[in-house]
Amino acid sequence: MTPFTIAQGDSPVILGMPHVGTWLPDDLTARLNDNGRALADTDWHIARLYDGLLPGATTVASTVHRYAIDANRDPAGVSLYPGQNTTSLCPTTDFEGRPIWSEGQEPTQDEILTRRASFHTPYHQALEAEIDRVKARHGVAILYDCHSIRSVIPFLFPGILPVFSIGTNDGTTCASSVQTATIDACAAAPHLTNVLNGRFKGGWTTRHYGRPQDGIHAIQMELAQSAYLAAELAPWTYDHTKAARLRAVLGAILANLDRLARSGALNR
Repeated sequence: MTPFTIAQGDSPVILGMPHVGTWLPDDLTARLNDNGRALADTDWHIARLYDGLLPGATTVASTVHRYAIDANRDPAGVSLYPGQNTTSLCPTTDFEGRPIWSEGQEPTQDEILTRRASFHTPYHQALEAEIDRVKARHGVAILYDCHSIRSVIPFLFPGILPVFSIGTNDGTTCASSVQTATIDACAAAPHLTNVLNGRFKGGWTTRHYGRPQDGIHAIQMELAQSAYLAAELAPWTYDHTKAARLRAVLGAILANLDRLARSGALNR
């Protein structure tokens, strides 16, 4: 199994999708407990949600489930949110804090290194190559990292998550105009809530690649799954009516970013 897929386009916008994969090697699936085999922490239907919203956008998507290794975590295993509950590079618990591996089947340190080399590194090599290609073409690249999560997970955050959680690591991973272009599109849909650099400030991908001074701008969008699923539980059914409303806003965001990048304003 190739650990990623690429769809190349000619837009300055790149869509990263590190958590859409559901594939696991058979030997890992056999070691998961019943809770782990449910794969509940998948970014369900994200590829479908963004499909066709920006003609020409490049997409890099992981095919490997995050329970093997999380492509949006620091490969050194350093926590992105010190002092807060989170999951690790090779998770041992789900988003509720419950074990996902059968007793004694948690990944060893040697195994983590193997998974990193087999899955994490190839995904990021592919993503970096696409960023370089797009930047060479346009003089600038915008990496828009696509995510979703259940709207209520007390182990990770209190209360109910807004529909749009925008992360730029407190404004350091992109030009302010990129951040504003995203916020403005969200604000135009007042029935859908949004927050900037709240619980989710951008994962390792956003923080690692976002170098606005070098013409590479990165922004993370974490969507509440309640905004496009029939229910936030198995079988994780895609709700076409909800999704249509959300897609209208997401399409506006991507169009804003594409126009901004093509305008030359980010090259100055």
